[in-house]
Amino acid sequence: MHDSLSLQLLGEFIGTFILVLLGDGVVAGVSLKKSKAEGAGWIAIAIGWGLAVTLGVYASAFLSPAHLNPAVSLGMAIAGKFPWSSVIPYSIAQILGGLLGGIIVWIHYYPHWKETKDEDTIRGVFATGPAIRSYGMNFISELIGTFVLVFALLTFTRGNFTDGLNPIVVGVLIAAIGFSLGGTTGYAINPARDLGPRIAHAILPIANKGNSDWAYSWVPILGPLVGGALGAVLFNMIP
Repeated sequence: MHDSLSLQLLGEFIGTFILVLLGDGVVAGVSLKKSKAEGAGWIAIAIGWGLAVTLGVYASAFLSPAHLNPAVSLGMAIAGKFPWSSVIPYSIAQILGGLLGGIIVWIHYYPHWKETKDEDTIRGVFATGPAIRSYGMNFISELIGTFVLVFALLTFTRGNFTDGLNPIVVGVLIAAIGFSLGGTTGYAINPARDLGPRIAHAILPIANKGNSDWAYSWVPILGPLVGGALGAVLFNMIP
């Protein structure tokens, strides 16, 4: 990790950009009409997101701690492993990286938006949404998923991984959360992963896009932040 805060922020921006480009990219490939990956399903999405996180971490770890997630930055600060003064700058860099990732996904799949008529499918490429809309339970789902994420990441800091292996383990963790807990809300478990691309969805001239569902947007922001904080608090209770 670099000593310079500006380079750390660049690392978080780059890593989150890669994470969203590849993560939203697999959702686009599976969901959009006339994509060669259309219909590949949830297994492809969960594995694709796990790989996206792994590669985002590898791409940024030489510059920053590769949190790539405001909930992780918050949890690390609560656990005493990260300076509080950096939480907001990191979060901004992460959200901006997610925004750029969403924009590039739009460009990459440009002809396919016009072929896809369902606005929920299009929005789902960029931002998460619930399988059954129940704000309270959706919030709890995001809380639980992010609790598992941050608590596990903190336990990894006490483990002994071979150099360079940690990003792969983190990717496996993301895929496991997706398989086991992601079916309710699409497992944002990361405010930047949802908010950045949702902003991209709102501002881009995407064919057939409909609205950006801002009424739901607080769930994948506050749910992960609360879940990450609770994961850190529990970790701090372990001797």
